[in-house]
Amino acid sequence: MSKEKQRREALLYHAKPQPGKIKIVPTKPYSTQRDLALAYSPGVAEPCLEIEKNKDDVYKYTAKGNLVAVISNGTAVLGLGDIGPEASKPVMEGKSLLFKIFADIDGMDIELDTKDVDRFIETVKTIAPTFGGINLEDIKAPEAFEIERRLKEELDIPVMHDDQHGTAIISAAALLNALEIAEKKIEEVKIVVSGAGAAAVSCTKLYKAFGALAEHIVMLDSKGVIRSDRESLSAEKKEFATDRKIDTLDEAMKDADVFIGLSIADIVSPEMLNSMAKNPIVFAMANPNPEIEYNLACKTREDVIMATGRSDHPNQVNNVLGFPFIFRGALDVRATKINEEMKMAAVRALADLTREPVPEQVNIAYDATRLTFGRNYIIPKPFDPRLIAKIPPAVAKAAMESGVAKFPIQDWAKYEEELYQRSGNDNKVVRLLHNRAKVNPKRIVFAEAELLDVMKAAQIVHDEGIAIPILLGNKETIENLKEELEFDAEVLIIDPRSDEFSEMRTKYALKLWELRKRKGETKYSARVNMGKRNYFGSMMLKEGDADGMISGYSRSYPKVLRPVFEVLGRAKNVQNASTVNIMITDRGPLFLADTSINIDPNAEELAEIAQMTANVAKTFGFNPVMALLSYANFGSSSHPNARKVKEAVRILHERNPDLVVDGEIQTDFALDPELSNNNFPFSKISGKKVNTLVFPNLESANITYKLLKGLNNADSIGPIMVGLTRAAHILQLGASVDEMVNMAAVAVIDAQEREKRKIAKMQRD
Repeated sequence: MSKEKQRREALLYHAKPQPGKIKIVPTKPYSTQRDLALAYSPGVAEPCLEIEKNKDDVYKYTAKGNLVAVISNGTAVLGLGDIGPEASKPVMEGKSLLFKIFADIDGMDIELDTKDVDRFIETVKTIAPTFGGINLEDIKAPEAFEIERRLKEELDIPVMHDDQHGTAIISAAALLNALEIAEKKIEEVKIVVSGAGAAAVSCTKLYKAFGALAEHIVMLDSKGVIRSDRESLSAEKKEFATDRKIDTLDEAMKDADVFIGLSIADIVSPEMLNSMAKNPIVFAMANPNPEIEYNLACKTREDVIMATGRSDHPNQVNNVLGFPFIFRGALDVRATKINEEMKMAAVRALADLTREPVPEQVNIAYDATRLTFGRNYIIPKPFDPRLIAKIPPAVAKAAMESGVAKFPIQDWAKYEEELYQRSGNDNKVVRLLHNRAKVNPKRIVFAEAELLDVMKAAQIVHDEGIAIPILLGNKETIENLKEELEFDAEVLIIDPRSDEFSEMRTKYALKLWELRKRKGETKYSARVNMGKRNYFGSMMLKEGDADGMISGYSRSYPKVLRPVFEVLGRAKNVQNASTVNIMITDRGPLFLADTSINIDPNAEELAEIAQMTANVAKTFGFNPVMALLSYANFGSSSHPNARKVKEAVRILHERNPDLVVDGEIQTDFALDPELSNNNFPFSKISGKKVNTLVFPNLESANITYKLLKGLNNADSIGPIMVGLTRAAHILQLGASVDEMVNMAAVAVIDAQEREKRKIAKMQRD
């Protein structure tokens, strides 16, 4: 994607459909006069009076306990420098967004129009009663040090400057693990720190807290090595001034064990890296380009243990692993500050988590066979669902043990469950989907590429590295659309009706005739059908000229389904293909089936649908907890419709006893663990959070998923086709661009899985 196009898309993203990235929504009912009388006058007076009597009751009756202020004056915004408070607002809104999606904390961005330290501090102190915590952001050094120090001393709520401590905490955890792999002790290693800003100073202080010795540390700024004989050193730099008679990075790197980069790109040469000690640890964290490029470093030294700030390499030092979870733990015990003990607890929790077995969901997200503690895995991945349950409790316990917690946690098991409910990790399906597809993009046919929205989707999957699009349709029309969209990448365009592809069309027609000559297909009809894009695209998959296909944006489902079925057919041992929709809801993802194909499946077919749906859930990293739905509960009706579902469950229990599935059961009992546990304690799904719903017929499934989508604004991924020989997926008529992008990612993952199974079979044979 060109920089200009990326610029326009970023501006459009922030401007539409409404400006900004966050909004405030009510948490209480407000539909009746009674609701409003309780929310405001006269009812609101009661909590006011209670808080007047006991100030701590503000946590009981208001949102303070889950509200963090994200505050900046815009003097050091990303790599943009001093751009002012208004220009910093998009970044602060983005930080608030991360607080919400990773830890369910309500972040409110506040931009202060002052560079005066005293005025900044006084303003924050004045508004502090509103908030449960203060996250300082993008404030230039050295003012950032004084602002944070004084606010921590003068306020009784958690205060943290994430630019300093976020990177410090994450990199310290990575460093502890890297040292273990390198078989080195922190008190013995020689450390070089390139950079002397807020992050570099905080990182180095934290390393010292874990045992690094001052005499083994060399820090550099833009003038070179910070030496004790240099004049006019700030207090922060003076702490790390060395007595060694060296001046350059080249000299500092000789025999060093650890390099910490928080400076600028490409300042470390291969020669410098080669001069380091055995098993060198290199954290090149300059963004977007590190101090030494990852592949160059690995090529230069096979024994290097490397981390960067980038997501496209192993061992990303990403602040999102820290600040949401640290504030979560601090808020939940009403800590009066974030102290060194709490930060060190977060470091240890992150380091320890890396050594634990990695959930399959994380392996799937990063397309790894099995992530294990080692050189390429020294810090958890941002999509790891365990972060929310590991880091906040560690921080909360440290706050309690160090005496800064005003509301100690009593029941840790209950707290962990509350964290999982808060986390929103289940709602990261789309990010997991795209991330996994990007690891190994596949060739995906867009069968309706003459349409603008389809082309937009194809452009996005190409630019984002999700898939390699193949565009079917009139070449001139497609080229014009590409020009209109500034989609200037070289992609394959095929017009099935053009002379250019007549040889391919003839070849495919003969293949189709051979395939269906005893099913009414003639050579003539096969040639005609091969001029139709859905037949042509399906044959591309069958012949291995493409890996997947999406279609259906402009045509009814049955019309697209027919050529797909005729050309590709059902997979071996599958009686009926079916479809699954993933609904992204507030309670997490729900897998719904069959939403598009089987009108009234019998018990055997229903069991097959359920089994294939369970496989889809597993493919996306979820352990299926399945309910087969009915209007009846466990034999309460003898009607054939209910008996059919009961029989399907019997088949599943018999054939796959390890599958967590039960029914027939009504929807409300299925979705309420407490209700099911109280009434049906014998059930396999009793007390469990159901994430997969199998419906008794197409009518109920299709209506339900569209109701969820239409009334609750639940995002939908699907219909995901299961049971075919190839990765073909049919969109709902008029699908949005985002839905098409998601389905393209599904097609890529489907193709990836088929490729893995094929390789595994070849290895077995």
